[in-house]
Amino acid sequence: MNVKIEDLSSVKKKLSFEVPAEQVDSEIQKAYKKIAKTAKVKGFRAGKVPQPILEKHYGPQMEEQVLGRLINDSYFKALVEHRIPAISDPEIIENSPLEKGKIFSYEAQVEVKPEIEVKDYAGLALQKEKFAPDAKVIDERIEEMRAARAQIEVTSRKTARSGDSVVIDFEGFVDGVPFEGGAAEGHVLELGSGSFIPGFEEQLEGMKREEERDIEVTFPENYGNKDLAGKPALFKVKLHEIKEKVLPELDDEFARGFGLETFAELRQKLDEDYQTQERNRVEGDLRERLVTALIERNPVEVPEAMLAGQLDYMLENIRNRMKSQGMTIEMLGMNETSFKAMYRETGVKQVQGSLLLEALARQENLKVEDSEIDGKLEEIARMANAPLEAVKKHYAGEDARRGLISQIAEEKVVQFLLEKAKIEEVDKDQLTTQNSNDDKE
Repeated sequence: MNVKIEDLSSVKKKLSFEVPAEQVDSEIQKAYKKIAKTAKVKGFRAGKVPQPILEKHYGPQMEEQVLGRLINDSYFKALVEHRIPAISDPEIIENSPLEKGKIFSYEAQVEVKPEIEVKDYAGLALQKEKFAPDAKVIDERIEEMRAARAQIEVTSRKTARSGDSVVIDFEGFVDGVPFEGGAAEGHVLELGSGSFIPGFEEQLEGMKREEERDIEVTFPENYGNKDLAGKPALFKVKLHEIKEKVLPELDDEFARGFGLETFAELRQKLDEDYQTQERNRVEGDLRERLVTALIERNPVEVPEAMLAGQLDYMLENIRNRMKSQGMTIEMLGMNETSFKAMYRETGVKQVQGSLLLEALARQENLKVEDSEIDGKLEEIARMANAPLEAVKKHYAGEDARRGLISQIAEEKVVQFLLEKAKIEEVDKDQLTTQNSNDDKE
């Protein structure tokens, strides 16, 4: 077998094959012998059909089998012998007719991982956000938790105000005519929530129990019902009850509702979680800046097959996250095609980063040790609050273990680069989008 390899780009090769006539004839004979065992031709016993008759009745089936074997055998043999890092199935762009006694030739294109030598990676100039804990954040989180535990009770106040929940009857009219869906009885509405037509809730403030009032509003131009969009409306409203939120006391009993003994413990736990989240965010931003700087110094062409896989992965992630919230990307006006178009640039950058970090790990001989794998498994079990044996079982599969090793390797390379980087800590408002400059060691 002869094979000629031509580089079409850094991520695509063309392979031109010539399969010897002897191999072609051998495969044709094998195919007919296999077909002959089960072939059914009127006037002949099974297994006794002459080859010329088989060729007449089973020629297309034979040709399909032979072409498949010749192409697969020669293609994968070439990948091994020439160490071609193919990452996509071959695209057959041309082939000769299949004929006994003649050479079979074909051409295939295949995508490959680019060969990368990472340069100028020492001394990357990076900005890192200077983290300064803000006690106000904890106060705000506590108030959010407090509001979530609030009780709604009838108030002795005579008039309604923003934040109250009121029980109302209403009927809406456009051009003096009631419209479908414009009336309700015993409807509960929180004033200031913005859940009703703009301007409606504000006009209920100051109303008393059993008071009736005419409310005039205009439907928004982008209102869902096109028959009502942009039109003025009159609502006749009667208010029956005024209820207000009663917030719980911030004491030890409040903390016990969250599984802690004292309010001081709750506040400390919130502060620890907040600082962990913020430090992770800062480190994540620094990592992104590092990868961006590396890409700027080492532009890499991305194979479409790898990009397609990355975009599929991103889409699956967002679908799963939204599903847990009872939502879909379609609810946001997107579909698979528009999502992938919107996030294509992000996907390109992520693949570029992975390729560069993988290449640098090889250059610097940064290998993943068994002890590091064990440590990562323990970390995952701890973070997920899951039994270690269950985590080990999950990562026992070949694909899952390969992915874990790749993750650890990337983390090692990032840490290696950070140790060599020139990092400047700056306040959040001083962070720039410039991730690197021309400073090099």
